[in-house]
Amino acid sequence: MGAGDQILAPVFSSDDLRRKAAEFLARHHPTGGIPIPIEELVEFQLGVNIVPMPGLHEMLEADAFTSSELADVHVDEFIYRCRPTRYRFTLAHEVGHMVLHRDLYLPRHFASLVEWRAFVQSIPEKEHGWLEYQAHAFAGLVLVPPEPLVRETAKCVARVQAEGLRLSENWDFAWTRIAAFLGKTFAVSSQVIERRLNKDELPSQYRNQ
Repeated sequence: MGAGDQILAPVFSSDDLRRKAAEFLARHHPTGGIPIPIEELVEFQLGVNIVPMPGLHEMLEADAFTSSELADVHVDEFIYRCRPTRYRFTLAHEVGHMVLHRDLYLPRHFASLVEWRAFVQSIPEKEHGWLEYQAHAFAGLVLVPPEPLVRETAKCVARVQAEGLRLSENWDFAWTRIAAFLGKTFAVSSQVIERRLNKDELPSQYRNQ
């Protein structure tokens, strides 16, 4: 990267991110089955190597990084082995960088941890924040696509109502259970589910039931 080479985050609206996530799934996972097999998509559809790295999080304060050639994703070994939902989200996040920020990665040259750190440190803080937000939002949309989320939420609402819960009277408890059910269905954390539910404004549809 030459002196004066400024890194700017691309501009994507929420609709842009939804469209790009939907296009990715349509191309690489057309069956639409859930949970999304993100590890298989990374390795076999994208042809990207997943490389566990001991102590990566402690060294970088990051769960993973992708080489500039988009050929390898290095993942913290502990997360890889012991935190399945976090591992899945980490892979989807890195795919977000590959899809959304390809033009920023490919002209650079970094493969090692030190080179990646130098690359990240060269990005202005505001721009880095946008890059991370975009990859984060893309990951949520890939792992919890809008249409399956609507369908599975309706099933989970029916399930808690069958247990005798009125959502309007037991709102917090009911939605905690719904988020837990959905987390298992999509193989993501309850936090990811809650963000996706709120982003798609699904809870408001059931508020008075």
